[in-house]
Amino acid sequence: MMKILVTGGAGFIGSNFIQYALEAHSDYAIINFDKLTYAGNLENLKECESSERYSFIKGDIGDRKLLEGIEFDGIINFAAESHVDRSILDAQPFLETNIMGTYNLLEVARQRGCTFLHVSTDEVYGSTEKEPFSEDSPLMPNSPYAASKASSDMLVRSYMETHNLKAMITRCSNNYGPYQFPEKLIPLVVLNGLNDKPIPVYGDGMNVRDWIYVVDHCRAVDAVFQKGSVGEIYNIGSRNECPNIDIVTIILRKVADKRGLDEESLLKLITYVEDRKGHDRGYAIDPGKIEESLGWKPEMDFYQGIEKTIEWYIAHEEWWQRILTREYMRYYDVQYGERLKG
Repeated sequence: MMKILVTGGAGFIGSNFIQYALEAHSDYAIINFDKLTYAGNLENLKECESSERYSFIKGDIGDRKLLEGIEFDGIINFAAESHVDRSILDAQPFLETNIMGTYNLLEVARQRGCTFLHVSTDEVYGSTEKEPFSEDSPLMPNSPYAASKASSDMLVRSYMETHNLKAMITRCSNNYGPYQFPEKLIPLVVLNGLNDKPIPVYGDGMNVRDWIYVVDHCRAVDAVFQKGSVGEIYNIGSRNECPNIDIVTIILRKVADKRGLDEESLLKLITYVEDRKGHDRGYAIDPGKIEESLGWKPEMDFYQGIEKTIEWYIAHEEWWQRILTREYMRYYDVQYGERLKG
């Protein structure tokens, strides 16, 4: 049985990965290590709690002593402060978690001699309006969040070169799907549409992003962890580049159709707002390397994935209502509070 420490496992991508990994691999034992900040939600993993191959430890990747006391055979690092807008308001948590936290994980991995997979983002490359990013593209981060992730990528690279650490890096495009925190674009549009609230769109809405269904991302991370070459970087994307305003329009039309709402009324909710500082104009990523070397390809059609995501949010109103009212924060205390006292 391989024991894998999954950091940030209560977040959007991390929780989807844990669900996927436990189902796909009977020889995986997953330790979910999460600080449970505002975006970490253990309710995402209720179905995993009955599994003997799943366990949870509340902890901060900044706490190396705690990490050193846990037994595991490999690390997959999803833990990160990840919202660009929040990094513009206050970059310090991003530096502490994304850089120093990664440093602590690298030190523990070096001491153990175990495999370390660092999950990063295409935002480290900066902005493009022409050619898609390859793994050899220069790093030109334009937000404090992206800069903190680029810094952590460089730390990982330095440990591979200096200490011969068995490490790999993945850089993925924008994810969407179940359990995504409502501050992100796609769930924000869905929920505001359902609740007849204004939908803010930055600038002219023509910023382009590549979108990948979260389970396809999880499959790619798993493929790299199992079969990736030590020292390599793998870009993960779906070649689904689309302007933000088109994404918003597609979602609102589908929400109107599924809920029997007036389409034009929903489209009138679109509200153009002042552009974000340092807003990257476009992202496009070339996943050719992981497709050719590891045999991975995205399986979810973009429009089917969007429809499936909207249906999930409609069917799980209790989940997102608890997020919006912060009720979900009580789940940890009810589920784990007494257990951890004694």
